[in-house]
Amino acid sequence: MEILYKSTRGGESGVPASRAVLEGLACDGGLFVPEKLPVLDVPMEKLAGMSYQDLAYEVMSRFLTDYTEEELRGCIARAYDEKFDTPAIAPLRKAGGAYFLELFHGATIAFKDMALSILPHLMTTAAKKNQVKNEIVILTATSGDTGKAAMAGFADVPGTKIIVFYPKDGVSPVQERQMVTQKGENTYVVAIRGNFDDAQTGVKKMFGDAGLERDLDRAGYQFSSANSINIGRLVPQVAYYVYAYAQLVKQGEISRGETINVTVPTGNFGNILAAYYAKQMGLPIGKLICASNDNKVLYDFFRTGVYDKNREFILTSSPSMDILVSSNLERLIYRIAGEDAAKTRGLMESLSGKGVYEITEDMKQKLTDFYGNYASEEEVSETIAKLYKEDHYVIDTHTAVAACVLEKYRRETGDGTKTVLASTASPYKFARSVLHAIDGKRFDGMTDLEQIDALKEVSGVEVPGAIEEIRSAPVRHDAVADVDGMEAAVRKILGLN
Repeated sequence: MEILYKSTRGGESGVPASRAVLEGLACDGGLFVPEKLPVLDVPMEKLAGMSYQDLAYEVMSRFLTDYTEEELRGCIARAYDEKFDTPAIAPLRKAGGAYFLELFHGATIAFKDMALSILPHLMTTAAKKNQVKNEIVILTATSGDTGKAAMAGFADVPGTKIIVFYPKDGVSPVQERQMVTQKGENTYVVAIRGNFDDAQTGVKKMFGDAGLERDLDRAGYQFSSANSINIGRLVPQVAYYVYAYAQLVKQGEISRGETINVTVPTGNFGNILAAYYAKQMGLPIGKLICASNDNKVLYDFFRTGVYDKNREFILTSSPSMDILVSSNLERLIYRIAGEDAAKTRGLMESLSGKGVYEITEDMKQKLTDFYGNYASEEEVSETIAKLYKEDHYVIDTHTAVAACVLEKYRRETGDGTKTVLASTASPYKFARSVLHAIDGKRFDGMTDLEQIDALKEVSGVEVPGAIEEIRSAPVRHDAVADVDGMEAAVRKILGLN
């Protein structure tokens, strides 16, 4: 069955998957969603016996129906290879009463690698399929991990350039160093004097600028996105939830058909939306537990039905979740609005104009799959220390947000359902915060690189290649811009008048 895509705001429909991947954002500013969600029609015992690559093909081929088997298997083979430091690609680790789905074994040691390792291949394949002559310019905003993972994926890929904006003081030292040392003649990084929401808003504005689009076309360029708003980012994420369930069946941890819960540390809402799509396909998932940090706009939304970004932006130890505008939530809003594009567009216009919207009572009733809560900075530290003390398992700050919220959910509801917890980054990426939580007095006086070595001693886990790589790598990117200078920075990079 062919799956076509449409915009959440009604401006496009009947769009083949490859074109949706290429465009990234619909022409009306909406997000592409499948016109019908596919069914996971492969027996679980068969999935349980598959490699990650073969299972990913079974899931992704249900969504990306205009890619041939040869094309899609080729993209998967090039993505999930020796760049990952484990053949399992996304191994499960049992600790703290949950199954931690380790999504950080790729080239940049964060979960973004799971989708951004394959997106360049999906995109360049799509360009050929659609006879695209222009050079593709990936324009993206990052709260820390997407930028590096996207650059690693697109570095020196023929026919592409990638421009990444990040908040100058809103990422960890390791995240920043990973970005500013990125190799590749087609990679560009610009720090902005603002926060992630400023960067994301600026990028969306450029996508919707008809004059800029004309100038790009004249120069032989066209924009696409590597943010999680791109359906080519979202579909690969669905695969790892199916893989986690299949592995639990294979390992005898659950029986076939047994319901599990899923807990996800959430910022832009893409990762948990992928779990929701897996559930909608037929994967036996009960509750989707949405974990926020002190920027708890999603927690408030799930409790009240009001989404309000008009609040203080808080810099936390889990910077990839320091987000007040969760772009992917629009896809869920569209679904619970009964796929009413006009209603969705109105709510998004209210968010853009007033910074707030409220859903109807009927829509609230359709959110019962979700539970939202948040973890304070103190609770994050306590969770890291507790898991280390009790299980000798070291987790990063984002994963700790999820682990803390899972405990709150269990205390509040008494629900003891077995739970997969998305572990989204290596603790090495946030060594200072992790070591401070374990024993601040012992580690706080160390330099960032000394803390990397200390974390190896504490965790017993080898320092990932991604960290070793940046110890002595030269800085290649030092551009800085104000928020209102983002378009000028893009024009300068691309040589536009």
